[in-house]
Amino acid sequence: MKIYLDNGATTMVDPEVVKAMEPYFTEKYGNASSSHMMGTWAKQALEESREFIAKTIGAKDDEVIFTSGGTESNNFAIKGVAFANKGKGKHIITTKIEHDCVLNSCKWLEEEGFEVTYLDVDKDGFVDPSKLEEAIRDDTILVSIIHGNNEIGTIQDLKKLGEICKKKGVYLHTDACQSYTKTDLNVKKQNVDLVTLNAHKIHGPKGVGVLYIREGVKITPLAHGGGHEFKMRSGTENIPGVVGFAKAAKLALNSKHIKHMRKLRDKLEAGLVEKIPEVLINGPKGEGRLCNNVNISFLYVEGEAIGGHLDAEGIASSTGSACSSKSLEPSHVLIAIGLKPEEAHGSLRLTLSRFTTEEEVDKAIEVLPKIIEKLRKMSPLGKLIKRMS
Repeated sequence: MKIYLDNGATTMVDPEVVKAMEPYFTEKYGNASSSHMMGTWAKQALEESREFIAKTIGAKDDEVIFTSGGTESNNFAIKGVAFANKGKGKHIITTKIEHDCVLNSCKWLEEEGFEVTYLDVDKDGFVDPSKLEEAIRDDTILVSIIHGNNEIGTIQDLKKLGEICKKKGVYLHTDACQSYTKTDLNVKKQNVDLVTLNAHKIHGPKGVGVLYIREGVKITPLAHGGGHEFKMRSGTENIPGVVGFAKAAKLALNSKHIKHMRKLRDKLEAGLVEKIPEVLINGPKGEGRLCNNVNISFLYVEGEAIGGHLDAEGIASSTGSACSSKSLEPSHVLIAIGLKPEEAHGSLRLTLSRFTTEEEVDKAIEVLPKIIEKLRKMSPLGKLIKRMS
């Protein structure tokens, strides 16, 4: 039995998505910039997909720019706005719990002469809106705050944050790769200027994403060439990927999927807490958390060891975000919410999907306590604590 509980890293491509993409590999494979029939078919598919994705976030069609994924979109948003607006100022605000591609983009900009403020978060990973307002200066040009955190699932209140940025005349960018289709996202109602989305977190293909850029936002393109994507992102469009993205979004926008994931998430979390002593649930509870996210620290053991034993049992998991899970450093997100390094090192992220079954969750609840018990018996710290108790 193979159980995949690492859907925060990537998801299985839905068979219906694969079916929708297939013609654009073998039959309608033209370049959308070509004027012949094959090109027209590709162009039509591109624009229909753009129109649908724009509608899902309350945007205009020409505000949706297709990219190669979340990392490119985040780099484009942050660096593009920074360079286009450096005449106004060189101050950027972000948080200490962002995805690595946001943090590393900001660090790179610091080397280019920009100043970055990294906001603290509370124990559940929430940004204090008043702290954001205090941090905004006359020379602030951009605020970038992740919507649904990729490690602990915290969903920020974009409406409050957006109102502050709008009042202060500062652009707000959000990375919504994990939250898209799992919680409300409306660029007009939430006053967001730039939004990053990708397909492979919602059972779409890898290698395709979106950057929503509100009309009027001053931004410099990073990729120059033939002027594709409204001269915002040159390069031949990935038509099969774009079609797959739109189809994946259409399938994902179903409230029954959210209810299913939330039910299994709660069962998994409660089952592990009940069966395993001395654990910490990382992140908020209930509605403030992504419906598919469980992040839990097991004291006196290493997350890497837990993940290895789970893998041997046919269960895929993660010790943090997929982009940094091979690092031996403790999760920057868990440190930011106040965990000690040893607590962060004992963390495990289990992320579900609409394809996750109750049987699979039951199996994880059965297997994991045995693994933790075994590892604690082997752990020097665990033995010491036991002797002292």
